[in-house]
Amino acid sequence: MPLRDLLLAISVPLLWGVGFVVTKPGMEAFPPMLINGLRWSLSGLILVWFFPIPKKYLFNIFMISIVSCTIQYSLTFSGLNLIDASSAVLFVQFEVPFGVLIAYFYLKEKPIFKNILGLIIAFAGLIILSGSPNLMGKYLGVILVLGGAFTWSLGQILIKPISEKINGFTLTAWIGIFAGPQLILCSQIIEGNVYQNILEADYKAWLIVLYLGILMNAIGYSIWYYVLGKYSINKILPVMLLLPVTGVITAIVLLGERPNINVLIGGLIIIFGVGMILIGKER
Repeated sequence: MPLRDLLLAISVPLLWGVGFVVTKPGMEAFPPMLINGLRWSLSGLILVWFFPIPKKYLFNIFMISIVSCTIQYSLTFSGLNLIDASSAVLFVQFEVPFGVLIAYFYLKEKPIFKNILGLIIAFAGLIILSGSPNLMGKYLGVILVLGGAFTWSLGQILIKPISEKINGFTLTAWIGIFAGPQLILCSQIIEGNVYQNILEADYKAWLIVLYLGILMNAIGYSIWYYVLGKYSINKILPVMLLLPVTGVITAIVLLGERPNINVLIGGLIIIFGVGMILIGKER
């Protein structure tokens, strides 16, 4: 992989890790579905004017927007709203083990022994992390984040063939155009008071929406879809091991969180297990 593409790939977990954490204070003003509806609407409206309409793939993109955005972000960030960001960003790493399982059942790709061992190690880390005192009584949040990780993995399998055919910015734009209104509508139905929440939000909440819509989505996802379309998933996924590192550091620095020993040990075991699956995988 050329240095330029490597740097682009590395920038994604850095942008996403910070964005994942700063969303938590943003949800004090905007509930989970609404803040994600606003961010995707913003990124879609910014990008859609500069790229042609992918007429052949609009239905596919619409279905992708439901799975990989509306459902996934509703689950992930509703869970994040209930638990510490430093724990949530570690649970998100289960996107990779879930991806292996989905590939086995959906694509009939049989995992090699190393990957099976990595799965077992990652689930052992999950058990340790779930026993952390700061998660006691918050298991709904854990289940929601893990559900979001599973849905994200499924979404990437759906996105991969489309990302090989159209520009990453175009894909981000039209996912935003479809997913933004879906999430805002879901917010009104489930969370309620969309109009009131928008009126009462302060400038800090809107700055967070701007970061999420422009840096995390318009730039971050467009880069991700670019490298996803250019390289095999196995070659680019290892860079996502930087996501929990960025997320935990950001949670400590910006939110003042202090992860306990269960979080640190469980998180390291999860990252080790995920690393076994990703690094050195050839097929």
